[in-house]
Amino acid sequence: MLSSKAVRTAQAAAIGSVILLAGAYVFQALGYAPCQMCLWQRYPHMVAILAGLSLVVLPHRLVVILGALSAFGTAIIGGFHSGVEQKWWNGPSSCTGNGSVLNGLSGQDLLATDVIDKLVMCDEISWAIMGLSMPTLNAIFSAILGTVWLLSLRR
Repeated sequence: MLSSKAVRTAQAAAIGSVILLAGAYVFQALGYAPCQMCLWQRYPHMVAILAGLSLVVLPHRLVVILGALSAFGTAIIGGFHSGVEQKWWNGPSSCTGNGSVLNGLSGQDLLATDVIDKLVMCDEISWAIMGLSMPTLNAIFSAILGTVWLLSLRR
């Protein structure tokens, strides 16, 4: 069992995930459609939020470790995504490239209406501040949150 101070610290990290996830949805509402890798970064935040909520009824170290792994997981995905945007390495072919994968598709495939309205490429920066893109910022803040999760174990 964790001390109440440890639980509060871990829940503060979970609130950080709430803020980052809310920010992602605000940007989406403002017209910045997420790419596939952006969506991948959201799932670990959801797990971290659930871990923070579950600490109310199960204040256990394993829950904190799950929260930390989730935060570090989204930091890793964000860091990888940032590298894809910077062209340091290749990303998934499903959301990167120059369109050469369209070769061999039929007209019916190209005119299909069962796809999303706007395809967002993972290797393009859609928004940045001071040279830091959204995935880069997510990676930085999520790594900090992961550290807070781990620090709560020492309280």
